[in-house]
Amino acid sequence: MLKKRLVFTLLFNDGSFMLSRNFRLQRIGDLEWLQRNYVFSNISEAIDELIILNVSRNEPPLNQFTDMLKQLTKTCFIPIAVGGWVRDANQAHQLLRSGADKVVLNAPIFGEPGLIEQLALQFGRQCIVASVDLARSDPAGFEVRVDGGRRALSGSARERLVELQDKPIGDLYLNSVDRDGTGQGYDLEVLDLLPQDFGVPVILAGGAGNANHFETGLLDDRVDAVSSAHLLNFVGDGLHKARENLITRGIHLPIRDLDIRDLRARPEVP
Repeated sequence: MLKKRLVFTLLFNDGSFMLSRNFRLQRIGDLEWLQRNYVFSNISEAIDELIILNVSRNEPPLNQFTDMLKQLTKTCFIPIAVGGWVRDANQAHQLLRSGADKVVLNAPIFGEPGLIEQLALQFGRQCIVASVDLARSDPAGFEVRVDGGRRALSGSARERLVELQDKPIGDLYLNSVDRDGTGQGYDLEVLDLLPQDFGVPVILAGGAGNANHFETGLLDDRVDAVSSAHLLNFVGDGLHKARENLITRGIHLPIRDLDIRDLRARPEVP
């Protein structure tokens, strides 16, 4: 059985880390605040991957983002996927040289197919994460949003996701705009939009507020990983406790911490 993954997402904007609710941003703290509340040398044992997204509404100087990335990756020893405002191969290369293992693409996934092919040729498809933001357009349908949720693409979300089957991508980061930051749990209906036998690993995002939400997402066979970007819900040792709860309940996550290696054999904690 393939192991599932627990992912944490950081949202960065103009020197600060942000909370997002339905893509409306709230400033929380700078890198010093983040490192004080999330010790990433320890968090490496609690999560399987870190995603960092530059969510600035206007194109920021790349060096501000890469300087933060270099500082953060000094004590973070898990795969890191980074994206936001990646418009050419040179920008992707700078992110990879600054500590990223993968590059996350949003609008270019549908608007610049040549860039996707170029990056896959240079770095391998396993280095490309396609980020797709989905919003309900009416009670029965969804649309794909880009540019921080401000612009809807033409065509149905289902048609857009079918396009991804032929693109050289390593992961699909599937995010619900409607559940984003609400803590109400994932919108599992977005998974119904995927083509049958979709061959790309799916990271489900948008709405997680506790370990129960993680478990619900990971129990779905169409989901390979779950993510949360809620800085306040999992502050301190929150991610460690969430992972321990998931392993106790039999979720097939990688175990690197010897202290929790035998959790699957223990009775479930109420």
